[in-house]
Amino acid sequence: MSLPRILNEVNMKSQIETLSAKIETFEIKNNQDLESFRIEFLGTKGHVKELYAALKDIPNQDKKEIGQLINSFRNLAEEKFNKFKENLESVSISNDNFDCSRPGEINEVGSHHPISLVRKEIVDIFSRIGFSVSDGPEIEDDWHNFTALNFPPEHPARDMQDTFFVRKGENEMALRTHTSSVQVRVMESSEPPIRTISPGRVYRNEAISARAHCFFHQIEGLYIDKGVTFGDLKQTLLYFAKEMFGEQTQIRLRPSYFPFTEPSAEVDVSCSICSAKGCNVCKHSGWLEILGCGMVDPNVLEAAGIDSSEFTGFAFGMGVERITQLKYKVNDLRLYSENDIRFLRQFRASW
Repeated sequence: MSLPRILNEVNMKSQIETLSAKIETFEIKNNQDLESFRIEFLGTKGHVKELYAALKDIPNQDKKEIGQLINSFRNLAEEKFNKFKENLESVSISNDNFDCSRPGEINEVGSHHPISLVRKEIVDIFSRIGFSVSDGPEIEDDWHNFTALNFPPEHPARDMQDTFFVRKGENEMALRTHTSSVQVRVMESSEPPIRTISPGRVYRNEAISARAHCFFHQIEGLYIDKGVTFGDLKQTLLYFAKEMFGEQTQIRLRPSYFPFTEPSAEVDVSCSICSAKGCNVCKHSGWLEILGCGMVDPNVLEAAGIDSSEFTGFAFGMGVERITQLKYKVNDLRLYSENDIRFLRQFRASW
């Protein structure tokens, strides 16, 4: 019920007195009555709001007095509402139908997914040495996913056997095969020094097995500045391995090839599942490959508009599933995506 237009302070005072009397006599017996009271007096279209709105019609010399009356009215309404709300709650708790001897219901505590736990830990480790976090689209164009990363037109990664291609309008796009595409976007939009990691989901057309999947998660890192060396890369990765797997962890670098880095290397860590003694996970070698790395190829820097004669940099990329496998001794990658509650419950206390 809307208030009539207030012409002067006398009408306002009279209206407040009438409404205050109504509050005193308003009967509240249940939650429905309580809600009706709230809507009528304290709701967005209730009397309190209308009184404040009508205050603008009062002459300036009387606004202070009338404003104080409205405040008192609002306090009166709130006090009655809160008092009866408490009364109704206490009545509900002490209801005779409540069986105090009945066992309580156990609320199951959920957990974060192991991939999320490890991803967060990796991000935290690199954040401590100055790496920011970058993100980008999962559906990429050819330039960001391949060409800008120095993939030649005949590279096998462009083949349908390795990449999921999709059509977006007139353009053929791809589900990104690595989060290096995010690094390209960062280089295009930023000036060195650049120090960033790019976590995200990637897709490759591979057979699903205990050691591989058609989608998985990567975290790739990029550091570009003047005077960056391969020694900086090695020390960064050794720091990461010891922070993630323990101070006793060792790493080794093996020469490799990636189109976007030169020189390139594969990085192995001593197997934490068998303490480097040899098991079926590390193929009885005592080592397990966790990431690829290398110095950013000058062609990649130039494609992103960075002067390769002035700046150098390193890049690395790792699969989060592989790191999780080592950390939690998981021997089948398919467990991460099968939603088996028996598997997921094991990580309930890990966050």
